[in-house]
Amino acid sequence: MEKNRSIINILDLSVEEINELMALADKIEAKPEDYWERCKHKKLATLFFEPSTRTRLSFEAAMLELGGSVLGFAGASSSSAAKGESVADTIETVSNYADIITMRHPKEGAPVVASTHTTVPFINAGDGGHFHPTQTLADLLTIHRTYGRVDNLCIGVCGDLKFGRTVHSLIDAMLRYPNNRYILISPEELRLPEYEIEKLKEAGAEFRETTDLEGSIPELDILYMTRVQRERFFNEEDYLRLKDIYVLTPEKLKNAKETMGILHPLPRVNEISVQVDKDKRAKYFYQTLCGKQMRMALILKLLGLDK
Repeated sequence: MEKNRSIINILDLSVEEINELMALADKIEAKPEDYWERCKHKKLATLFFEPSTRTRLSFEAAMLELGGSVLGFAGASSSSAAKGESVADTIETVSNYADIITMRHPKEGAPVVASTHTTVPFINAGDGGHFHPTQTLADLLTIHRTYGRVDNLCIGVCGDLKFGRTVHSLIDAMLRYPNNRYILISPEELRLPEYEIEKLKEAGAEFRETTDLEGSIPELDILYMTRVQRERFFNEEDYLRLKDIYVLTPEKLKNAKETMGILHPLPRVNEISVQVDKDKRAKYFYQTLCGKQMRMALILKLLGLDK
C-alpha cells in the first residue's frame, strides 16, 4: 500500500489491500507487543465535526496502542468551524501538526475537499450518508473471523438502508467478493437508494427487497442491523413512526442458523433487544474490537510502518 494516500471510500482499497489489512490485523491480535512502538513520535489528528463515541475512541485507542499520540476535537463547536473556518483551511493547518489525519463530517463530500488540502495521509471517518470505510473494514474482519471467508454468503441488511452509510459501504465492498446474496430488509421509505440497487444489478448479484425481517432470518449467514437515524430526518413525525419498525428479539432468532453472525455498526437504540446480547451469534461488541485492530493496521500501512 502506498504511503501518504487518502482513504475516502472503501473502494479506494483494492481487494488485495483489504485482505492484507485483515492479515495484519490478525498478526496484531496474535502478538500485540510487536506493534507497541511502531508509531512512536507519530501523531494522529482526530477531527470530529459530528458526535461519535466508538469511531473516535477506536482511532485514538489504535494510535495509542501503536505507541503514537493523538490530538484533535470532538465537536464542531469546539473547533474554529464555529467561527466559520472552512474544512480546507482546517486541514491545511492540521497537516502541519500531525502525521496522519482522520475526520468525521456531517456534510457528504467534505472528505474529498479535505483530501485535496492535506500533505499527510487522510482517512474518512464518516461523511453524512455517504461513506464510512473503516466501519466497513471492521465489518469485513468480523465476517471473516466468523466464517473464515467473505464470499458465498447470504447477507441480510435491515433498517435504515436509505441513509445508512455503513450499509452502502458494506454492499460496495462485498460485491467484489464472489457469490454473495443480499436480502434488503426495510420499510418502503427507507429502502436502499436506486444508485446502490444499480450497483447490485451491474454486478449480477442475486438480491431481493422485502419488509419482512422474521421471514428472512432462516436464510441468513449474516444479519446486519442498523438504527433508524434521527439526525438524518427532516420530519420528526416520520422518525417516530419508523424508529421501532424492526426490533430483533430472541424469539425472532429461533429459526436462525446456529452459525449466523449478528452485526451492528452501533450505536444501538431499540433495534436489538438487550436479551440478544447473550446469544453467541451476537458479534456487534466484538465488531468494535475488530474495528480498532483494522484501524491499527490501516494507520501502519498508510504511514509505511507495517514492516
